[in-house]
Amino acid sequence: MDLNGDGNIDILSGSYSGDDLPEMAGLFQVLWGKKGGGFRKPDPLKGTDGKFLIITPEKLGKTDPVTSRICTRPTAVDFDSDGDLDLVVGNFKGTFYWFEGEGKGKFKPESNRIDCGDKALKIPSYHSDPFFIDWDGDGDLDMLSGGARGEVVWSENSAGKGKPISLGKFETLTTGTEIASRWANENAFVGDSSRVWVDDLNGDGKLDLIVGDRVILKSPLGDASWEEAKEQIKALDREFNELRDKLSKIPTKEARQERNKKRIEHDDKCRELMKEERTGFVWVYYQK
Repeated sequence: MDLNGDGNIDILSGSYSGDDLPEMAGLFQVLWGKKGGGFRKPDPLKGTDGKFLIITPEKLGKTDPVTSRICTRPTAVDFDSDGDLDLVVGNFKGTFYWFEGEGKGKFKPESNRIDCGDKALKIPSYHSDPFFIDWDGDGDLDMLSGGARGEVVWSENSAGKGKPISLGKFETLTTGTEIASRWANENAFVGDSSRVWVDDLNGDGKLDLIVGDRVILKSPLGDASWEEAKEQIKALDREFNELRDKLSKIPTKEARQERNKKRIEHDDKCRELMKEERTGFVWVYYQK
């Protein structure tokens, strides 16, 4: 996207949490595009007050914890339909905020929570990741989002073309897996931590979903066969789960410490039997 309107394509990214901040908060990094190609070094966005641009929830603490302002995932869109690009931002909590743009890559420092009615608009899980497109073909921009459980959800804009975006409750388009882990020789399935893009891939005039995910692939170590490794891991899991459930019924500090100790021992034993590779796949959903 051309965030500052200089004719060069820029790269916009969020972050989990920035260094040297008084409280945990994700910054927005921009690689400004150079004329003729290439990009400058990442530069944290600042508001028109000269301070780092960060989400500023109305309240911090139990009612609105720090998860509102970390793991930020921004996109640029004219949210208020005034002709300037604004920033719409997802976060760890699964809610959304927006910063009003003033043109040429400048943004007001105050963040505004995006609501649905009198409550925060929120995806079913967490790790919201906004993507704007006219999904229902009525001429205005709707919002899609991936999520931690691998889902893709859609929020319809009811405002109409040329008006400030007004979003409704999310509808689920696709589902994934809450904790995606499988043996590498098993059939693939959609994992977790979905990230979404939309385009007409097959040229039929309908918008299709392109979804990235995350998955942990397991494979045996040593001389064990696939089936032997699976059975050994199952036995370790059963042993640990029985002990965990037993210790969970004992409300003491010592029981919690013992449970954590046994979890570490369980994980160490599993790592001796199998290799885990964190990776991901790209899935395409062709619209009917």
